[in-house]
Amino acid sequence: MNRYWFVFCKTDLLLEKLPDGTYTIPHGEEPPVEIKPWNTIHNITPFEDAEVKTFRIDAPVTDHPKFEMCGLRASFNKIPRDLYLKAGKCQEILYWDMNTQFCGVCGAPMKMHTEISKRCEHCGKEVWPQLATAVIVLIHKGDEVLLVHAKNFQRDFFGLVAGFVETGETLEQAVERETLEETGIHIRNIRYFGSQPWPYPCGLMVGFQAEYDYGEIHLQHSELSAGGWFKKENLPDIPEKLSIARMLIDNWLNSKK
Repeated sequence: MNRYWFVFCKTDLLLEKLPDGTYTIPHGEEPPVEIKPWNTIHNITPFEDAEVKTFRIDAPVTDHPKFEMCGLRASFNKIPRDLYLKAGKCQEILYWDMNTQFCGVCGAPMKMHTEISKRCEHCGKEVWPQLATAVIVLIHKGDEVLLVHAKNFQRDFFGLVAGFVETGETLEQAVERETLEETGIHIRNIRYFGSQPWPYPCGLMVGFQAEYDYGEIHLQHSELSAGGWFKKENLPDIPEKLSIARMLIDNWLNSKK
């Protein structure tokens, strides 16, 4: 039976090295590493004609001629995109499982009820994996685009205004609010661009485009360390291609050709 095994140690994913130097996800009837009695194996929606299973190990696989560990983000550059997306879903399920060990109502242990739900053994409370929805927006003014550097960025690249959707607001309202809070400017003509699963962890990024309306930039320094208007010819470092931020920026760049 053909099975893909998505094995994680914390946020690192086990990859299989192929003879031609490329990578894939371990697959076959048996798991690539020993399964301990305390490991929970989760069944994930199939990939093409193969079953998909995922579980977490306590220690990384090291010094193995066939396998190596790789961060989930870095795996984007090593495995096919569809396998990377499936790995993201597996990581989200494992994160959810780890953070729902006990009932939030009565504190009793939670047990798997279906493949994507748990039930409290004491009070019957059921839980399912939940997404944290965030918006991200590319704002342009003539031939310039607004780019910002968030304080939580791990590198010196500039990205786009983004933030989480709050209870009681639409996606478009979240775009307006986040833009005003973080930059002090007003925008118009908000248009949906696309969305992207973002398993860092359990997120859904919803992308928009918008036009500058009025206002001067006043950065929210608790969130942003720098920001401003940039032309195509003087762009700073921008996000890597795995992100919807880069998709939005590339789309804007291509429209300027």
